[in-house]
Amino acid sequence: MTDCDFLVVGHGIAGATLAYVLRQRGHQVLVYDPGQANSASNVAAGLMNPVAGKRFALTWRGAELLPFAAEFYRELEQRFGQEFFVETPIFKLFSSVEEQNAVLARSADNPWEHFVAGFETADPALPGVHGPFGGAWLQHGGHVAVRELLAALAGEGTRDGWLRAETFDWSRLSTDADGATYAGQVRARHVVCCEGAAAVRNPYFSWLPLTPNQGEVLDVECAGLSTAQVLNRGAYVVPVGAARFRVGATYRWPPFADGVTAVGREELAARLSVITDLPFAVVGQRAGVRPAVRDRRPLLGPHPTVPSLSFCGGYGSKGVMLAPRLAVLLADWLEGRAEIWPDTSLQRYNALQPISVS
Repeated sequence: MTDCDFLVVGHGIAGATLAYVLRQRGHQVLVYDPGQANSASNVAAGLMNPVAGKRFALTWRGAELLPFAAEFYRELEQRFGQEFFVETPIFKLFSSVEEQNAVLARSADNPWEHFVAGFETADPALPGVHGPFGGAWLQHGGHVAVRELLAALAGEGTRDGWLRAETFDWSRLSTDADGATYAGQVRARHVVCCEGAAAVRNPYFSWLPLTPNQGEVLDVECAGLSTAQVLNRGAYVVPVGAARFRVGATYRWPPFADGVTAVGREELAARLSVITDLPFAVVGQRAGVRPAVRDRRPLLGPHPTVPSLSFCGGYGSKGVMLAPRLAVLLADWLEGRAEIWPDTSLQRYNALQPISVS
């Protein structure tokens, strides 16, 4: 029998950050993950955007989450001797004079704190960028090499034996007042589900209001396009080196196709064509499924009736920004040192839970 303090199911950005925090605190952690190359975390461009959306609003808890995430990823860079986080300006192109006027009118109240560095009211003349209406310069954001980060952590887990490249079978889990036993082989004080969108099939958590949302991204080559910033207008354009960019992302609600689609490719190519007049070549395309929540807030905390079981996820498209701080929050709660934030707690949806767990 293998004994551990915490059994974490899933090693996407949510599970990987939680497992790392718990291990750093001296806990014995065992992680199960099937190692899917097309998981949402592996497909993501890893953008951390402080001001986003059609309303041009400050990201939820952005003033706390962004600097915390940046420090967290820099710690991992020191650990592995690799660059994972690139802090870079983000230029949000205005799509019309009306949008420009609306944003500038709001700027007097400074609703974005220190994350907006300034505005352009005319074309900023960035190389290869079509921006006739100007835009807003955002600062203290950037992007994370999520695939490389997860690979580094997984490599460590395989070497040290805390990561098992297996699909977790929830039907083989039994729980009691003191913890949980899996497949008659593993005993844990607590089990945390970090399965992402796959949690919709979890017998313990399928009642949660998770809606899988598919996103596709393109890798393109575009010689001459400015690489000094991330571009954003209907799509993000993230420089990844050697005149290559990651362009995304689409949003598809069920039912959606399994894998990449021609429709997704055409949609993203059309969005990129609005940002630049330069010719570009699509050199790659990927699709992943995000775990979206109806109120666009993450889901964190204990199962309502099974005390040895918790959930961590529902991060949607903001996983790289949310994961570090929420991993620490959940770890603090597991250690009895903090309460789960009410706006992230599973308790807000307790009424949806069935009477019994099958």
